[in-house]
Amino acid sequence: MKITTILSSSCFWLFVLLNSANPCATVFYKGGNEKTEELEDVKRSHFPGGFLFGVATSSYQIEGAILEDGKGLSDWDVFVHKNGNVENGDTGDIATDHYHHYMEDIEMIHSLGVDAYRFSISWPRILPNGKLGDVNAAGIMFYNSIIDNLLVRGIRPFVTIHHGDLPQVLHDRYGGWLSPLIQDDFVHFAETCFKNFGDRVRYWVTINEANLVSEFAYEMGIFPPGHCSPPFGNCSKGNSDTEPLTAMHNMLLAHAKASKLYREQFQASGWLAISSSLRIP
Repeated sequence: MKITTILSSSCFWLFVLLNSANPCATVFYKGGNEKTEELEDVKRSHFPGGFLFGVATSSYQIEGAILEDGKGLSDWDVFVHKNGNVENGDTGDIATDHYHHYMEDIEMIHSLGVDAYRFSISWPRILPNGKLGDVNAAGIMFYNSIIDNLLVRGIRPFVTIHHGDLPQVLHDRYGGWLSPLIQDDFVHFAETCFKNFGDRVRYWVTINEANLVSEFAYEMGIFPPGHCSPPFGNCSKGNSDTEPLTAMHNMLLAHAKASKLYREQFQASGWLAISSSLRIP
């Protein structure tokens, strides 16, 4: 088996398992350095029936098109444009330009022979003004096309509702994950996804790695909105002792409310949900 890790221009990792009799694994690291390790010879036939091989991405790290077709700004769009927040001033404004090349990317995924693709929905591409605004029809069309083209090729879509890119307007309006108001905003977003994509999507993830958002955004200040306090950092705003707990509290309740909504109103139609990837230690 050859295990290859590909690093895109926007610094996302795509993990691909390729069936091969070659007992060596080649791993490509950032900067183009190559490391080869001897691994046990593993074949696809060694895995049990029903085992899924897949690839995964997140919306901000691949899509680009930050203000096209009605999309609003995300917190990452704003954060990366502030001097000193990101090394070399890199941004995801273009990233791998998936928004304009998603059909080519789907063909590439299909050529790998995988069974599943986990991707996330950009909250500001669907609801640029949160629950107080209209649903962006162009955003719905974009993800519908991705889902339909995956299914035609026999690839199961695993959809993450939220993978870090919060509409900036929710930070500006009430403080994002620091306010209990975000719980209802998230439920509205989740319901919008269930209604528009749930007839074809059987596998859902609510919030990806909430523990990292809590720690990096509100304790260390290296994720948006960049909140922290000494000794963890010297941010202009934040309290590293209390804000991570507040943010995590609201993420957990948002997850619980969205899961309850799904089970009560959507799962009866035969859709299958996986609850979350909160990964709480």
